[in-house]
Amino acid sequence: MLAVLKRVLGFIVRTGTLVLIDVRGHSHTFGDSTGTPVVVRITDPSVYRKLSVNPELYLGEAYMDGTLRMEQGDIYDFLALVLRNLEQSRYPKWMNVWEQFRYRMRRIHQHNPIGRAQRNIAHHYDLNGTLYDLFLDRDRQYSCAYFEQPTSTLEEAQLAKKRHIAAKLHLKPGLKVLDIGSGWGGLGLYLAEVADVDVTGVTLSEEQYKLSNERAANRGLSDRVRFLLQDYRHLKSKFDRIVSVGMFEHVGIGHYREFFEAVRELLTEDGVAVLHSINRSDGPGATNPWIAKYIFPGGAIPALSEVVPVLERSRLYITDIEILRLHYAETLREWRRRFVQSWDKAKALYDERFCRMWDFYLAASETAFRFQGMNNFQIQFTRNQHALPLTRDYMIEEERRLRLREADRRHLVSVPAE
Repeated sequence: MLAVLKRVLGFIVRTGTLVLIDVRGHSHTFGDSTGTPVVVRITDPSVYRKLSVNPELYLGEAYMDGTLRMEQGDIYDFLALVLRNLEQSRYPKWMNVWEQFRYRMRRIHQHNPIGRAQRNIAHHYDLNGTLYDLFLDRDRQYSCAYFEQPTSTLEEAQLAKKRHIAAKLHLKPGLKVLDIGSGWGGLGLYLAEVADVDVTGVTLSEEQYKLSNERAANRGLSDRVRFLLQDYRHLKSKFDRIVSVGMFEHVGIGHYREFFEAVRELLTEDGVAVLHSINRSDGPGATNPWIAKYIFPGGAIPALSEVVPVLERSRLYITDIEILRLHYAETLREWRRRFVQSWDKAKALYDERFCRMWDFYLAASETAFRFQGMNNFQIQFTRNQHALPLTRDYMIEEERRLRLREADRRHLVSVPAE
């Protein structure tokens, strides 16, 4: 099977330099000999077959198990070299069989009814909370940041993300806001503290539920910020504003209509909603099998072409769409830098195999956003097309106003200290 793997690599790697060291110690070079060589060693002959047949699953497993080792460069360098080449070409057609199969089965794999959805969330978000402190910003924002400047720090970019979303919600003091998938509470606390609104957040993660309520209590905000361990599909109250950031990827294509119809019922007649999600810019697809197995079971990255028709059928008005290009690539680069720096601490929490798994997850995610066309969309929508000002200027003005309030109130927990 080494011959097959060499043929695949020869087909993919046309530019740059990749050196493969096989189990016998022989070197095989691919590419045009430009750039810094990336050198990888395979220590188990079974990896030849696995990578030839289903690299999207077995590459990550081989790296986790140590049967694929980086001799020069790291796993990001290897993935970047391969995926940069795949920007110009695709896998050989015979290798697309697995992708086509996953696409046909995706409604089954992404079936997330109440109960199963909570188990899938617990798989990822109920890990030891110390792990997330190793690589996230101080507010534990676990979604795409918004880099207003190339020199922005992660803390500055995550604060800018919250501000950017708040501006789109067109908030007024006293409004009731629902945060679906509220995480560790950072966005909800920001909205309450800086925009003076009443916030209800819902999460399916017990760890997030506990910490977010502790944060609200510590800030003396429990009277107007509360977080519930509850599925949004069980809510009955009405809200003036609804926001959801980084949660829609856990909904599953078979539940999109259920999601938007629920949001419509929860919104007041003149309510406004903002949905922030990862987006497939090349159209509908299936979840990467390694990600589905080890990181986000039941997860599904949507394409706009899948989401917009469901919104329309749910009798909701789309009032604004923005695509955030490369912002998540930059976010993930900083997350991985921090994680690698804290490798020994993560190893003490779990083990070396877990660290390699997490490293692969962050590196693969960054390269997907940098070279495979993944990005983020923010969709603003309403029940009533008269609910918002006629032009978008209010968003810019509101961001300016919120920035001034942040500057005047640097003690706030949701605003990173200098």
